[in-house]
Amino acid sequence: MEGKIKVKDLPLDDRPREKLELRGPRALTDAELLAIILRTGKKSKSALEVAAEIINEYKSLRELAKRNHHEILEAFKGEGIGKTKAITLLAAIELGRRTTQLDINNEEIQVTEPRVIFDLMNPKLSHLTVEEFHIVLLNRKNVILKTELVTRGTLDSSLVSPREVFKIAIDNRASSIILVHNHPSGNLEPSREDIKVTEQFFEAGKILEIPVLDHIIIANNYYTSFLERNLVFK
Repeated sequence: MEGKIKVKDLPLDDRPREKLELRGPRALTDAELLAIILRTGKKSKSALEVAAEIINEYKSLRELAKRNHHEILEAFKGEGIGKTKAITLLAAIELGRRTTQLDINNEEIQVTEPRVIFDLMNPKLSHLTVEEFHIVLLNRKNVILKTELVTRGTLDSSLVSPREVFKIAIDNRASSIILVHNHPSGNLEPSREDIKVTEQFFEAGKILEIPVLDHIIIANNYYTSFLERNLVFK
């Protein structure tokens, strides 16, 4: 195709691989990083052009991470993205997500503020398209013992059972718990149902002497803490 600029024709420090080698990965744009993962484009488009189209379609890597490989294939059918590349993209994104997660199995994490829970749970929850309700189990020193998924789907007091949650806490000898769930809509404001569920757990925790210390809502890489906002925990 006449007039087409290929990646190999670009100045050395503008080619994604060479640019990474010269300047480091942080110097690259999202499209340039994706181009390295894609490796090749198609006859009429370079890997960099295909990568730029992906970013343009989804606006951000966060939105791309919400898609499965079938959705990516459908969106870029015949545009340089096949099954293998779609899977490779999502695998790379998942690796990146996992490197940001705190590893509670290999380090002692003490909860001193809501931000600690956000840093732990955000990589797991912020990109999801459905709600998930998790509990974080703590010992007497507020060190995290483990986290556990309780339910997936819209948070509803009829579906989230305090009996089930506190059984998990008792079985793991937790001294206290923290509730965590996400809002795929991106709205960080607690709903009436969120407050109702929290009140139920708060009261149950007082009776069972396993206090609920906070409820944290995560959306779009931000959080709302019931404790910080004096909601329920007064």
